Amino acid sequence: MAITSYPFDAQVVTETQFSQMFREFQDSGVVAAFGASAFAVNAGTGMVVKVTAGLAFLRGHMVQSTATEDVTIPAASTSVRVDRVVLRLDPALNSIVLAVKQGTAGSATPPALTQTDTGIFELSLAQITVNASVSSIASGDITRTRPFVGTRVRAWTTSTRPETPRFGQLGYNSETSKWEFWNDSTWSPLLSTVDWSNLSGKPATFPPSSHTHTWSQISDRPSSLPPSAHTHDWTQVTSKPSLFPPSAHTHAWSQLTGVPSTFAPSSHSHSWSSITSKPSTFTPSTHYHGQYLESGDTISWANGTKRVHADSVSGSGTYYAVWVEGDGKFARNTSSRRFKQNIRDIDIDPDAVLSLRPRLYDRRPKEEGGNYLRDEFGLIAEEVAETLPEIVTYDEEGRIDALRYDLLGVALLPVVQDQAERIERLEQLVRDMSR
Repeated sequence: MAITSYPFDAQVVTETQFSQMFREFQDSGVVAAFGASAFAVNAGTGMVVKVTAGLAFLRGHMVQSTATEDVTIPAASTSVRVDRVVLRLDPALNSIVLAVKQGTAGSATPPALTQTDTGIFELSLAQITVNASVSSIASGDITRTRPFVGTRVRAWTTSTRPETPRFGQLGYNSETSKWEFWNDSTWSPLLSTVDWSNLSGKPATFPPSSHTHTWSQISDRPSSLPPSAHTHDWTQVTSKPSLFPPSAHTHAWSQLTGVPSTFAPSSHSHSWSSITSKPSTFTPSTHYHGQYLESGDTISWANGTKRVHADSVSGSGTYYAVWVEGDGKFARNTSSRRFKQNIRDIDIDPDAVLSLRPRLYDRRPKEEGGNYLRDEFGLIAEEVAETLPEIVTYDEEGRIDALRYDLLGVALLPVVQDQAERIERLEQLVRDMSR
């Protein structure tokens, strides 16, 4: 391993060696008081920004600008991007110049800096937010990022700390107002923050010495002080009347004395709405009523209601046919188009209707040992299902249960219409033959 030492008399010292030596004397950054105007980036005209004069170190090399320089920002894109204005050291060109590093359109992240040990090294002076399709840069679009140097103990902001710190490097952070050092992995406060929670040996409570407070020093005090329950002797009451004729007033029941424990009410009535705990449905025993049940009421299958046609009706003034649901609830039979959808024609075979067989039968009693209803006539649902299933209904278990006799008249219409057509054709045939 070769050992090299420099600089000595009659010895050639390279640029790289001088750079390595001087960078140990000073970090890279602007040589000025912290926050001074040296190498400050300001808004100019259009897409031009202005960089003020200044002095700076970059990796042991020095650059000095004696006048304000104009730097042109590349034209805006159709979406926002973030550029950088940098001082760029290029040892191969023996120069340090101002340059612009263009960011990526659509990204809010500025481009990364190139910082090599013996090659190109870039020092960020400012970040420029280039908004979409703009033609000028405003002051609010510029964020200064200059690091400053002075003595080896430096001042900085969180974003301008040294890029490649060494273990134990010390500096003052002007944003946090704290001294901090590099612990070889992160920047840590030089002095730990002391608060009540991390103090040891502190007392759990503080019994205060005897003292007083003025009323104005008390927080959350009430605006008025309603006194607690207390009494006064009658002699202490002033301006009391000699007599007390009471004006009209009321008393709560609990204030009355000698009240009866029960009340036998006189004959009276109550409206239905004032009755509590009433049942929601009524399953009456076998009998008839002379009035309709309320909507949603149910009756047992053997019961019903009757009303003569001559009686007046309430509500819309219209009588309706009634369906009875499987649970015994009444439902109004409506036929208006507004209650229907998917209306379409149906083909009913007249022969299927004509094949229906009226039958005579005895109906089984409701209860074991009851009487049969003799000589009832109608149709048998199972037989109707073979030729005209459209009017057959089924129970919850899928068994044939009943017939829609109200639809039977509708099913007879095709028969009547077919017969009407036949009669018309026959009459026409007779008229033609008589000519």
